Amino acid sequence: MNATIAKLALQALLGRRRFYLLLAFPVLLIGLVVLITALTDGDAAYGVLPNLGFPLVLPLVAILAASSVLGPEVDDGSIVYLLSKPVNRYGVAISKWVVALAATLVAGALPILVAALITGDSTRAVALFVAAAVAGTAYSALFLAISAVTRHAVIASLMFVLIWEGLLGNLFSGIAWLSIGQWGLRIGHAISDELPDPASLPYAVVASLVVTVVGVWFAGDRLRSFSLRGEA
Repeated sequence: MNATIAKLALQALLGRRRFYLLLAFPVLLIGLVVLITALTDGDAAYGVLPNLGFPLVLPLVAILAASSVLGPEVDDGSIVYLLSKPVNRYGVAISKWVVALAATLVAGALPILVAALITGDSTRAVALFVAAAVAGTAYSALFLAISAVTRHAVIASLMFVLIWEGLLGNLFSGIAWLSIGQWGLRIGHAISDELPDPASLPYAVVASLVVTVVGVWFAGDRLRSFSLRGEA
């Protein structure tokens, strides 16, 4: 973990227009839940969260956060200048992932908790927050790795979320075993059985850890190859 690199990554995140999108998603989600709660009841409003907030808002926030802390440097080639310094490449990846994760938790998981609490059931709110925190951790690592591989990281990440986890995940139950979002929901199910139970708990925990560790490691390895070959 490099504090200077983390600070620079945070400044890059806060200084881009994507930051306003990062704030817009949770605000709209909470506003929608408040509106539905006022017009109907808490149970109806809660349905918005596992069907919209968790599978869409959370990964979108993670995509914006991860692509903002690394993607622009890869796009304009300035990553080469950073990697010309005597810093550990895996330390760079970890530092940027920590910033992306913090942004994902603050702008993705925390608003889901707030919105769920508005619906009136604290147990399922905590369960959904835990699910969002687990999924957000793995999402941020995966999308950071994608940002280190391609200049079209946002598009590639969106395709993963919308096609793999969204479209195919709804059509084929077997996808749950390979879905980051479903792993998070399974872990949250251990707190509240109102959340779905798509896979075994040990598998969901291990799979989430593996994706997180491998994603950050792969991003660091990719950064190491940048410095070796002088790629931009």
